[in-house]
Amino acid sequence: MEVQGRIKFIGETQTFGNNGFRKREVVVTTEEQYPQHLMIEFVQDKTDLLNSYQVGQQVKVSINLRGREWVNPQGETKYFNSIQGWRIEALVDSEASGNVPPVPPADAFEPAGDLNEDDHDDLPF
Repeated sequence: MEVQGRIKFIGETQTFGNNGFRKREVVVTTEEQYPQHLMIEFVQDKTDLLNSYQVGQQVKVSINLRGREWVNPQGETKYFNSIQGWRIEALVDSEASGNVPPVPPADAFEPAGDLNEDDHDDLPF
């Protein structure tokens, strides 16, 4: 799956436990009618992928959805979800790229005349 949006926050790399598990979080805000602020985790060697990105940059993040089951000491089962990123790439704003010429508005074109006139029939058959 992929998520597109602007980086709102990039956290510092956190290390947990004796085995040195590393995690880094980034918040990406989607650009749609109802923007969503999605916290995405990058773990272990993937934490370094965020080093070259900054707040405000538009990105596309490849993600996996993760779910875990946990039974607490009282015997109650709880479920947790997380969004885990494994690739991130910068998106270029189409307005800033300048590669695509702007499209003129529809009213800039002259409407076609009567297409039923016989003198405009130049087909060879």
